[in-house]
Amino acid sequence: MKIVFMATPQFAIPSLDALFKSEHKVVAVVTGEDKPRGRGQDVSFTPIKNVALEYGIECLQPTSLKNQDFIAKLKLYDADVFVIVAFKILPKEVYSIPKYGSINAHTSLLPKYRGAAPINRAIMNGETETGITTFFLQDSVDTGEIILQQKVEIPRNMDAGLLHDLLASKAGVTILDSLSLIEKIGDKLKLFKQNPDEVTNAPKIFKSDCKINWNQNFEKLYNYIRGLSPRPTAWTINNNIVYKIFRIADNKIPFESQKNIPGTIKSENGKLFAASNECWCEILEIQKEGKNRMSAAEFLRGNTFSEGEIFS
Repeated sequence: MKIVFMATPQFAIPSLDALFKSEHKVVAVVTGEDKPRGRGQDVSFTPIKNVALEYGIECLQPTSLKNQDFIAKLKLYDADVFVIVAFKILPKEVYSIPKYGSINAHTSLLPKYRGAAPINRAIMNGETETGITTFFLQDSVDTGEIILQQKVEIPRNMDAGLLHDLLASKAGVTILDSLSLIEKIGDKLKLFKQNPDEVTNAPKIFKSDCKINWNQNFEKLYNYIRGLSPRPTAWTINNNIVYKIFRIADNKIPFESQKNIPGTIKSENGKLFAASNECWCEILEIQKEGKNRMSAAEFLRGNTFSEGEIFS
């Protein structure tokens, strides 16, 4: 089948690789605009554009998905299907162009975790499984009829970065399996409607959402911190300095005698601890504002906290 692939971030690269190496033909890639990045503000291509150029695939970078010249060009490709991975919301005028419609690969088991941050939110909520869902686009975001789902387990030691990479590697296979079904069965393909009673949302995460509330039990803190690691990263404040917390040990350490104020800081024997509302949490990786990410042991070689100091 002839495919137009629409994506921007690193996550989508394994999917483009899988499509390019398959029996299908990627006739074009649609991606985000080039942007100035870094201190020098040098113009940088999107991760997907870099790969598309390596493969010799034509790249489109519209300023608006409703631009009529862009839409007219899309129609000229005469694509059988558009494949979307981590891209913008498409207008109906675009997603209805191909013969078989447009399919999206979403990083959750829909209808759970509709929205912009399904990977982070699943871990933050302590889920033990998630997956990839392919579905046909329709007007409302992440609501289309489901083609396939592939489940993956979320181990307790997995953070959002590791889950991101795992799902990226699974997405391409799920897309290819979905395309095979569409090609073989066409209009008679059995689709699955999403159950409205099972819908949960995964809204975009803002910096304010990442501030650690130490007045929680250990389980909530453990899932919260790994669900935001390595990006956008949980953070806390001490003496007007921001500290990013990337990892804490999966180990509830009892208070010695009396309950401590949540956020109380303690360091001993080269280890760094912060109090939850029920126990000590051992911080394993931390980054002080303006410094590099490092282990707690390395951090304590150059930083100290006075007795009674608190993360807030």
